[in-house]
Amino acid sequence: MVEPPWLEGLLRITFFRICKEHMKSPRNECNMFCLDCGDNAFCFYCKSSFHNHHQVIQIRRSSYHDVVRVTEIQNVLDISGVQTYVINSARVLFLNERPQNQLKANHNNNSASNNNNNGKSNSHFCEICRRNLLDPFRFCSLGCKLVGIKKNGNGSFVSSAKKEEEESEELLLREGIIVFHKQKQQVYQISTPCSNHNNNSRRRKGIPQRAPLGF
Repeated sequence: MVEPPWLEGLLRITFFRICKEHMKSPRNECNMFCLDCGDNAFCFYCKSSFHNHHQVIQIRRSSYHDVVRVTEIQNVLDISGVQTYVINSARVLFLNERPQNQLKANHNNNSASNNNNNGKSNSHFCEICRRNLLDPFRFCSLGCKLVGIKKNGNGSFVSSAKKEEEESEELLLREGIIVFHKQKQQVYQISTPCSNHNNNSRRRKGIPQRAPLGF
């Protein structure tokens, strides 16, 4: 699995609209997303009513663009290769590509080409949208990473924690099958002598006994 089934929904949905069900409530912005349902954005009150026991992440905003905290997403998604930023003392990453001036994008393309020709790597650019990056990452957002994976096929969004969980479940299943067969074999070995003993006892009951001698 290259990507979880809810990822494209997360990247496509428009957040921070006013919830139609709670228009008069103070915390009515739709800035929540359910990983189990993966369909729509919802507000704080909808979370309590309909997603109380689900995996829910909160979307935040930075310069009018949607971000998510690394601590909320890294356990369910492999975010390696995506540039992160520290905003309000929390490390976040952007959901989608941010619009940039076309002239600047062309300049970044030319700079990237010159760096490749000269063997220099002082500047870092997103492989998809060519946005200038602060650190040597491959993508500026989750959306660009998704495009890059589908285009080049050399990555995955499956987190290492998820991989370990699946491998652990598979290992437990194999161990359970082995234990089951061992227990079954032990039961067979124990029951076999008992059945032979019972058969011998029944046969001895039919042996005639010699009558005592009379005097």
